[in-house]
Amino acid sequence: MLVQKSPAVVRILQHHLRYFSLAPLLQERVEAPSTPPLEYLPGFPKPDPKYAETIHAIPRAKSGKIISAKERKVGRVPSIVFEQEDGQHGGNKRLISVQNNQIKKLVNQMGRSFFLSRVYDLEVRPEFESEEVIEKVRVLPRLLHLHSGTDAVLNVTFIRAPSSALLKVDVPLVFRGEDVCPGLKQGAYLNIIKRTVKYLCPPDVIPPYIDLDLSELEVGQKLSMGDLKVHPALKLVLPENEPVCKIVGARVSDQRKSK
Repeated sequence: MLVQKSPAVVRILQHHLRYFSLAPLLQERVEAPSTPPLEYLPGFPKPDPKYAETIHAIPRAKSGKIISAKERKVGRVPSIVFEQEDGQHGGNKRLISVQNNQIKKLVNQMGRSFFLSRVYDLEVRPEFESEEVIEKVRVLPRLLHLHSGTDAVLNVTFIRAPSSALLKVDVPLVFRGEDVCPGLKQGAYLNIIKRTVKYLCPPDVIPPYIDLDLSELEVGQKLSMGDLKVHPALKLVLPENEPVCKIVGARVSDQRKSK
């Protein structure tokens, strides 16, 4: 005996059949492997492993000038970790203090610009001597405030650096080939317009610096941001035609001296 189904029942059955026929495809999409992490490419600068140091920190309950002064007096640097995942906004923040000697050593060894373009592991413990780790997170130093007279470290701002983020980084420039540059050999001089260039960088491939080759530049020639060779995952923040440096003719004062 055949039972005639109503149109509404037929539509419901068709819907379920379509769902189950697509189920394997949906499952395959859900279980698809994630994108592999980015890696530094051959020929591009990589972070020097000798500076791969874990920064130690302890929680700080309050902020303010008086609290910060007390922290510095006992050899600690008041700091903040911004926890926004995309790296472009402030988001929630964690108050911490880091060790003055450790930060000062890293800044002195690397230089300020190079310190601010390197990712570090940061461990938060109840006390610096404690074995218990409250939190371990990868961070990028975003701001470094030094005393204008003594260069003492006053405070540091960090931002979380998960692999999924895009972080704004001022990458230092290193100029090479000045000794063989034709323009400089003719008596011109190097006019450096930018010493760092801002990029949006995935944390896994932040360059410690960018090499600029001056070895073939003639008088009057320049290098622009679009001429810089970087990992293809990096994105310039400013236009490509922004100048970085230029070989400029001899100064008028130098020309007078040579006569």
